Amino acid sequence: MWIVLFALRYKYTIGVLGILILLFGVMSARRMSTDILPRVDSPEITIVWSYTGLSAAEMASKISSFSEIATLNNVDDLLEARSETSNGIGLVKLKFQPYVDINTALAQTTSVSQTIIRRMPPGTTPPLIVRTSPSSVPIVQMVISSDTMTGGQLFDYARLTLRAALQSVPGMRISLPYGGAARQVMVDLNPEALNAFDISAAEVNAAVGRQNLTLPSGSLREGDRELPVELNASPENIQGFLDLPIRSVEGRTILLRDLANVRDGEAVSSNVARLNGQNAVMISILKLGNASTVDIIDGIMERLPEIRASAPPGMNIEPIFDQSVFVRAAVKGVEHEIMLVGGLVAAVVLLFLGSWRSTLIVLTSIPLALLCSIIGLSLVGATFNLMTLGGLALAIGILVDNALVEIENIKRQISLGKSVKQSIIDGAREVAFPEFVSTISICIVFLPIFLLSGT
Repeated sequence: MWIVLFALRYKYTIGVLGILILLFGVMSARRMSTDILPRVDSPEITIVWSYTGLSAAEMASKISSFSEIATLNNVDDLLEARSETSNGIGLVKLKFQPYVDINTALAQTTSVSQTIIRRMPPGTTPPLIVRTSPSSVPIVQMVISSDTMTGGQLFDYARLTLRAALQSVPGMRISLPYGGAARQVMVDLNPEALNAFDISAAEVNAAVGRQNLTLPSGSLREGDRELPVELNASPENIQGFLDLPIRSVEGRTILLRDLANVRDGEAVSSNVARLNGQNAVMISILKLGNASTVDIIDGIMERLPEIRASAPPGMNIEPIFDQSVFVRAAVKGVEHEIMLVGGLVAAVVLLFLGSWRSTLIVLTSIPLALLCSIIGLSLVGATFNLMTLGGLALAIGILVDNALVEIENIKRQISLGKSVKQSIIDGAREVAFPEFVSTISICIVFLPIFLLSGT
C-alpha cells in the first residue's frame, strides 16, 4: 500500500520515474546481446596435439595418455579429463570445477604441456591450448566456390583474404577452411632414380632441410651506413629447389631435379567440399562470449557485398546456414504476443468498463513492467534468447490480470460515490494482498529451479 500512497502524493516523481524506466529500459535492450539460447559458462580447456604420420595407437599411448596423466597430477580443480585420438591428432579435453579461476587453469595447463614435451617422441611440437565453451557454436557457415580456382587457392583465400576482411567484426572466431588444402611446395620423388643413384628418401629429406633454412645473417657497416647481409640459404622459387645438391657420386653432383619433380602445389587433402560440382571450401564462424548473434551476422552481411565485389572472377561466396533466422523469429513472436495481448486487453477494458482512461492505464503498465524486467536482466548479464523472451511473454498474462483486477475494483469504488483518490486507496487496499499472494504462489512454483546444481 505504501507505493500507492507515495504515487498519489508525489505524482511528478512517479512521472519522472516512468521516464527513467523508459530511457534505461531502451538503453539496456540495445546493449543486450541476442542469441538462440542462454550462455552456458562451463570451464573447459582443450589441448590439441599433432604429429603428422603417427598412428592413432601411437598417438594415444605416447602423447595423449601421457598428457592426460600429467595434467591430472599437476592441474588444480580438475573435474574430468578425457582424450580422443586419431591418426596424427590427439585431443585432451579438460573440464573444471564451476568455481575454478580459468586463467590460472590455463596457465597451469600450458606449463605442464610445455614441460612434458621433452619426454615425448622426438619432433613433437608444442600443443595448441584453447578455452572452449558450449556457447561458442557456429552461427554462420559460408561456402566459397569457383570453377576456375583450385582447392588450394580457395583454401588460401578463405584462410587469409576472407579472414582479414571479416576479422574486424567483434565477438567472433573463424575456423580453418574445410575442403582443399594449404598451398605448399611438393617434392614428388622418383623411385627409379633413387635406386639408380643409391639414394634414400631420408637422405633427400635431410639434404633439402639443411639447405632450406632461414637464419640471421647480420649487417655490414660502412661509414654512416648500415647494410643488411642476406645469405642464399633458402630457395625462393621452384627452380631454386630443383638446383639443390643432394650428393656427389663419382665426381658428379646429383641435384634434386635428377631425383624428383618439384611443383607449386598443395598439401595432401583429407577432406573435400563441393558446391554444384565446383571446387569449394567451407568455413564456420563461431560466436565468442557475450557477443550478440544478430549483431555478428548483421556485421558479416554488411561486409559481404564488398567482399564479393573484390573477390577473384568466377568466385562465389554464399552463406548456407544462418542462426539469426531463428533468433529473429523468436523476437518477432514475442513482439506479436505483446501486440496481441495489448489489443485484446484494450478490447476487454473498453467492452466491460467503457473507459478510454482505464484502457490507457493498463496498456501503459505493460511496456513499463517489461522494461523494468529488461533492466534487471541486463544488470545480471542475461541475454535475449528463447528462454528469456518466452518468460517475458508469459509474464504479460500475469501483469494484465493484476492490472485488470485493480482497475475494475477502482471503478467499483468510484461507482459507490467515493472520490477518485479515496477509490484508488480503498481499491488497492482490498486487492493488494490477494494479488501479492497469487504472484508469490506463481513464483514458488519456479523456486526449485534455483536449487538445481551443476553446469
